[in-house]
Amino acid sequence: MQLWGLTDPGNLREQNQDSYAMVSFSRDRSLMIVCDGMGGAKSGNVASSLAVDVFTDEVRRCQRPGMTPERGAEVLRGALELANKAVFEQAQVSDDFTGMGTTLVAALIIRDTAVIINVGDSRAYLFTAEGVQLLTTDHSIVEFMVQRGELTQEQAKNHPGKNVITRAVGTEPSVEGDIYLQKLHRDDCLLLCSDGLSNVMADQEMLFEVAHGVRKSDCCQRLLRIAKNRGAPDNVTVAMALV
Repeated sequence: MQLWGLTDPGNLREQNQDSYAMVSFSRDRSLMIVCDGMGGAKSGNVASSLAVDVFTDEVRRCQRPGMTPERGAEVLRGALELANKAVFEQAQVSDDFTGMGTTLVAALIIRDTAVIINVGDSRAYLFTAEGVQLLTTDHSIVEFMVQRGELTQEQAKNHPGKNVITRAVGTEPSVEGDIYLQKLHRDDCLLLCSDGLSNVMADQEMLFEVAHGVRKSDCCQRLLRIAKNRGAPDNVTVAMALV
């Protein structure tokens, strides 16, 4: 398994409020996490980096030989609970931090299974020989409206409320993340990203870059370059695993 990732402030933002981490625990077990912070210039990066650190440390602490995907899901839920608590408590320390929070998407890869958890609108995608699949569902106003049939997917892309999320890490005393278990096969690519990428690239465009790039190791850089060529109005973060 190979891991690559990057984060960039984009073209218009002075500060990068995204954070990410990638950790290989063993030959067939790895963790990737992406967080997109919110809450103003002084606190968005605090929320995202704190969530990444606490979450990653807890997942690392819980590693045991023979871990099953089901146990992995329990570990991710526990790590999310601790990350949420840490961000929520930090938000009480100073007025500068009031209301801060972050999205979170993480994938714990255990042999041939990815255990994924998400809160907010950072996403997980799977790229295979058959195509591209969005694995997570956004916790956002526009996704809620799409589910209710009030908007089409095309209308949602340009809706003024497309960046308003309905669930975040650290804004409430507790938060629930959605868990997904996904089987993986050789040469599959699992990609996590903040909305700074998914807002400016269609799924099929990402698939083209992942499938047709000469070197997979350059894929994150190619995706970032396209995002920046399209204005990159938000921070851009990408983490990718090649199985």
